[in-house]
Amino acid sequence: MVWLILGLALWFVSHLMKRVAPGLRAALGEGAGKGVVSLLSILSIYLMVKGFQAADVVVLWSPPAFLTHLNNLLMLLAVFLVNLGYSRGVLRTKIRHPMLTAVKTWAIAHLLVNGDLASVVLFGGLFVWALVDLILVNRQVPVWNRPAPGPVKNDLIYGVVALGVYGMIGWIHNWLGYWPFG
Repeated sequence: MVWLILGLALWFVSHLMKRVAPGLRAALGEGAGKGVVSLLSILSIYLMVKGFQAADVVVLWSPPAFLTHLNNLLMLLAVFLVNLGYSRGVLRTKIRHPMLTAVKTWAIAHLLVNGDLASVVLFGGLFVWALVDLILVNRQVPVWNRPAPGPVKNDLIYGVVALGVYGMIGWIHNWLGYWPFG
């Protein structure tokens, strides 16, 4: 569990540095700063994965089977939201922080179907990070300049791509030994 918590802490540091310590982040420079954040992010993911895999299974609750379907629906939404800000349709003008909303949705979806302590630490921790980051961003930049909307057909294309990505994520979960579709 120590590696998992260390990985989460590193994730928080690397992803909140710009908001909490902007002077330090600026002192690193644009290129070097992004490099440091990228390296810390990769290391944090590695530590979280290794820590999660090594953690003892401490069951806190046994989720009912029907929550798998809700998880899958929420995961489809999270996959759709994760890069919505980069799409060129109408929907990107409706949600200010689609990526952070995607992380929170992803975390809740996984908390619904995983009732063990390591899952609560991992997914709950990443939910807290996304919430804190969202609050900090909104405080520092209170006014949102909505992007110009594009054609609806771009939303439809983006939706089809997101559905394909969702299918690949399901396939990868199955390949890793976790059948995600109940």
